[in-house]
Amino acid sequence: MKNWKEILGEFREQPYFKQAMEFQANLRRQGVRVYPREEQIFNAFRYTPADRLKVVILGQDPYHEPGQAMGLSFSVPVGQKIPPSLQNVYHELRNDLKAFVIPKHGNLIPWARQGVLLLNTVLTVSEGEAGSHRGRGWEEFTDAVVARLNSNFEHLVFMLWGRDAGKKGAGIDRQRHLVLEAAHPSPFSAYNGFFGCSHFSQCNAYLMEHGISPIDWQLPTVLRGDEEL
Repeated sequence: MKNWKEILGEFREQPYFKQAMEFQANLRRQGVRVYPREEQIFNAFRYTPADRLKVVILGQDPYHEPGQAMGLSFSVPVGQKIPPSLQNVYHELRNDLKAFVIPKHGNLIPWARQGVLLLNTVLTVSEGEAGSHRGRGWEEFTDAVVARLNSNFEHLVFMLWGRDAGKKGAGIDRQRHLVLEAAHPSPFSAYNGFFGCSHFSQCNAYLMEHGISPIDWQLPTVLRGDEEL
């Protein structure tokens, strides 16, 4: 049985990983607000067991406003306003899968538990400063993660949204996995190739073609709190 410690464990000893972790820890010690909380940085792996992995959705860096980032790309806790990027993801889902009902929350843990790894290319950010932790080692870590997923799994679906995520696709074996690329769902770029990409239906068609159960993209329409998940 695959598990993340077995697959990725040695990465924790690599210089890039130590650099990234020490950089964000130093900022916290200096009083800088860093998101997500330290115990949430690796939630993408916590909520998606390796032996269930089917899909990788790769974003950019975490949300940088208070209360939003939770260690899962594009996801926010119940009670937080749905960010514009996630609103656009929901609109694309509704257009792609006609039965999809847009929920009143932005918590994507139900996707993660089905086998959707919600991973950012950079795993931490300073409050109010988008992209502030780029070039500090996280990119090398997520490069290594993608390379390991490419070599250790069969028939994964990689959804690469945005330029930074798209760069990760260069080394993925397209004979072994499905790679879907689109513009980032941000309001600044969604109309440049995210809307109309039909990634969700393509994903499920590919999974079923290879005898893998599809993802139920429909989220509970209303949740009282994250503890329900």
